[in-house]
Amino acid sequence: MGHKVTLIPGDGIGPEVTASAVRVIDATGVEIDWEYQMAGRDAEEQFGTPLPDEVLKSIRRNKVALKGPLRTPIGKGYRSANVTLRQELALFANLRPILTIPGVNTRYADVDLIIVRENSEDLYIGKEEEIAPGVVHAIKVVTEDACRRISEWAFQHALAQQRKRITLVHKANIMKKSDGLFLRVFNEVAQNFDEIEADHRIVDALCMDLVLDPTRYDVLLLGNLYGDIVSDLASGLVGGLGLVPGANIGSDIAVFEAVHGTAPDIARRNLANPSAIILTAAMMLEYLGEQAAAEKIRKSIRYLLAVEKSRTRDLGGDLGTDQFTNLLVQEVSARL
Repeated sequence: MGHKVTLIPGDGIGPEVTASAVRVIDATGVEIDWEYQMAGRDAEEQFGTPLPDEVLKSIRRNKVALKGPLRTPIGKGYRSANVTLRQELALFANLRPILTIPGVNTRYADVDLIIVRENSEDLYIGKEEEIAPGVVHAIKVVTEDACRRISEWAFQHALAQQRKRITLVHKANIMKKSDGLFLRVFNEVAQNFDEIEADHRIVDALCMDLVLDPTRYDVLLLGNLYGDIVSDLASGLVGGLGLVPGANIGSDIAVFEAVHGTAPDIARRNLANPSAIILTAAMMLEYLGEQAAAEKIRKSIRYLLAVEKSRTRDLGGDLGTDQFTNLLVQEVSARL
């Protein structure tokens, strides 16, 4: 029996790379009934909003979505559709695995991190107001309930992934009430999980540690803003945003999206690396209970990227989006 999944191609390179992901999933033999939905710039032009109600209705109905990147105007314009989507659907956990791919040339070997980011509050929700001309007030909201929910989720996920340690990343030395609350709740939750070592690290010190030796960490738990910044930093440790998958998960709904943005400068030029969204699709398949298909995709990508002639341009090869996808489809099909 197939799965019903909402597909949001997105902006920029989104339609190209999501099309690659659909082809690769088809090659696994898993039956997906895709329900296409428009969001982002085209939706804003056609419907007056980057996130039409029908998109939310579709995801609530299907419970699972695969989403391409959505454009967010910088410093002006409409509010981030990505943030709105997470809040409207109560997708409180953002999950980003950071894993070295053999053959991809980086300074680091054997990086294997899981980044868990609280998705619903903190400064990242964009609550700002101009309280006087030239003076803007940004509001950081941190609640005990959200801290406890994401802490418990992170520990449970660590257990499921057979991880040994979780590090809470914070700035409680300065943000004594907000980040201090997160630290207190994290320590309380940790007492219920004796199997996992729990510690904490100030965010600036963590960034230095990751650059020096990322292998010293296992699972990182962060608030919304720190999590966004650190996950991009960590992506650079394994070859860049073109190789890192991601998911936004709630109690009964999950939206899977790659970490990278819309990259409008290379859109519609057959230059984008689709690996991140394809690895994201593998995460989605695993969530749907299709573990064998997910593993075929991961092994196929790792096999191809180990050979320079089968890489996209951003990784030192000369393949375009379509050519890389063709090779990957062949490799996945051969593993059936």
